[in-house]
Amino acid sequence: MSFTRAPAQLLKQATKASVPRASKQVVKRAYSLLAREVPKATTFSRLGATRSVKTLDFAGTKEDVYERADWPLDKLQEYFKNDTLAMIGYGSQGHGQSLNARDNGLKVIVGVRKGGESWKQAQEDGWVPGETLFDIPEAINKGTIIMNLLSDAAQSQTWPEIAPLITKGKTLYFSHGFSVVYKDDTHVIPPKDVDVILVAPKGSGRTVRTLFLEGRGINSSIAVYQDVTGKAKEKAIAIGIGIGSGYLYETTFQKEVFSDLYGERGVLMGGIQGMFLAQYEVLRKNGHSPSEAFNETVEEATQSLFPLIGKYGMDYMYNACSTTARRGALDWAPKFKEANLPVFEALYKSVRDGTETRRSLDFNSRKTYRQDLQKELDEIDNQEIWRAGKTVRGLRPDAQKDEI
Repeated sequence: MSFTRAPAQLLKQATKASVPRASKQVVKRAYSLLAREVPKATTFSRLGATRSVKTLDFAGTKEDVYERADWPLDKLQEYFKNDTLAMIGYGSQGHGQSLNARDNGLKVIVGVRKGGESWKQAQEDGWVPGETLFDIPEAINKGTIIMNLLSDAAQSQTWPEIAPLITKGKTLYFSHGFSVVYKDDTHVIPPKDVDVILVAPKGSGRTVRTLFLEGRGINSSIAVYQDVTGKAKEKAIAIGIGIGSGYLYETTFQKEVFSDLYGERGVLMGGIQGMFLAQYEVLRKNGHSPSEAFNETVEEATQSLFPLIGKYGMDYMYNACSTTARRGALDWAPKFKEANLPVFEALYKSVRDGTETRRSLDFNSRKTYRQDLQKELDEIDNQEIWRAGKTVRGLRPDAQKDEI
């Protein structure tokens, strides 16, 4: 299918999809925006290509990527016409991925514990008990592609009951390599006669959903742990597009979980909280007000500078700042790298040797897990930096506009 003809055909197919009216509008918007993005995609330096793979140059390293443009709705729906995607678990990722797949016209059912909060949330999102919403065993029995998106601790706890239901001919799907890679701790050992694949969106489940609704699509990694049918990789790519990815790149289960645990403990969450807090406290100790300390630490970073990095790159952000800021940042960046490198090396070692896994399983398996977690989150919420932040966020023009 040529790019010039794809948009009209995609919209025609979207209107025929057996999804709710609102969902059809979402799909139309997603693919119409995609059509406008296609010419941009053709500007990549393509070192080699087949219909469903592009080999691109990433800073001197050639890597294969798979794009949504190669899986229009008609092809996607035809590929999965005989499949039922059984989403097991309805947390952040389960919510986002299942809704996106449903909006793309795929047959999706949800399996969660009856009567729990996830069951209620699923019903609010339009999943119907006895039709598209079931308890976990029944959903697995009805599904052909079993998408195990329970929490890591829950996957370990429920595996003895789930494993016998993953019968020959089904596909076992994960969005995190945790349970399989750390099988000595989780005891999650997939059956030998099923394909085992992974699609890991590089963001929260909420982002998976919002980017899809915006017509963009999150980037995701794919991996194959076990290929029984010879089609596991192709299946992973197709599901990746089905759940809302814009493009996909290859990894392994082990590399995915190592990078994920490392990244979220580092600059994505743990490191950024630690650096924010340290800078804020030094400013406060030196007589700066809470509003000034927060604005200089968090507000300017998240509202002005970080978006520039995300959209255009670090060099662009540097050039967009004053000469004084630029000079100081260039001088101090190596010092921060030198100071942080030992911490990051220790962190990666802790991920690789399973220490982080055991800590996570131990904490998340406690009966008092939710209370203990809330206590820690409340401590962060009550830190002066974030209490000041609530006032600052209320002063943003967009926040005031919402109040009008």
